[in-house]
Amino acid sequence: MSIKHRHGHATHRDAIWAAIHDLHEFSVSEIEDKTRISHSSIKTYILGLTKAGYLKRTEHHHRAKVDNRFVANRWKLIKDIGVDAPRITRDGKRITQGLSRENMWHAMRILRDFSSTDLAAQASTDDITIKHVDAKNYIKYLHKAGYLIVVIPTKPDTQTRYRMPASRYTGPRPPMIQRTKQVFDPNTGKVVWPKQRDETKHDHGVGQYSLKRYARS
Repeated sequence: MSIKHRHGHATHRDAIWAAIHDLHEFSVSEIEDKTRISHSSIKTYILGLTKAGYLKRTEHHHRAKVDNRFVANRWKLIKDIGVDAPRITRDGKRITQGLSRENMWHAMRILRDFSSTDLAAQASTDDITIKHVDAKNYIKYLHKAGYLIVVIPTKPDTQTRYRMPASRYTGPRPPMIQRTKQVFDPNTGKVVWPKQRDETKHDHGVGQYSLKRYARS
C-alpha cells in the first residue's frame, strides 16, 4: 500500500507512520526497507512516538542465548489513531505548527459562507488562536487556486464573503502555501496554483511508500 493511495503526497513522517500502521510490530530496519528513509530519521520519530505513548518497545537488542545471533530492538503500535501521522517532537510533545491552517480548512467546509473575520473566529480553539491577517492571507490564496468562490463582494461596510463548493473539498489535509507562493494540495499531490506545465517534475518516489517532497508552508 502506498502513501499516495491514501493521502496524496507525503512527508517522511507520513511514510514512516504508514509503514508502522501496516506492520504494527517492527524494527527500525524493517521500516527502513519499506520507506528508504535514513535509519537515524526513522529512529528519531519512533523514539518520539514511544515517549508520546503511540508505541511500546517489545524487544531490546541482545544476543540470543541459543545461537548468539543479534536480536534488534522491536516496537509495537499500541495507540492507533488511523492513517494520519502524529505530529510530535523527538521528546514526544505535540507539534502545533500548521494546525491553524488545518483548523481553517475544516471550518471552511462546515461554514455555509464566511468572511476572513468569521473564519479566524470559528477556526480558533483554546490551544490555537488564528489572527485575522492569517485567515485573510489563506483565503486569498485558496481563492486564487479555485477552492473558494465569492458569494458577496466587498462593500464599504461589508467584508467579502466566500464559500467552498463541495466539489472543491479534496480531502482532510489543508492546501499548503509554499515558500515560492505556490498552492500545493497534499491530498492530490499537485501544485494547483499557478498551474504547472509539467506536474511530474514534483515526483520523488521513496521505496514502497511513495513520497513527494515539498517545501513546508
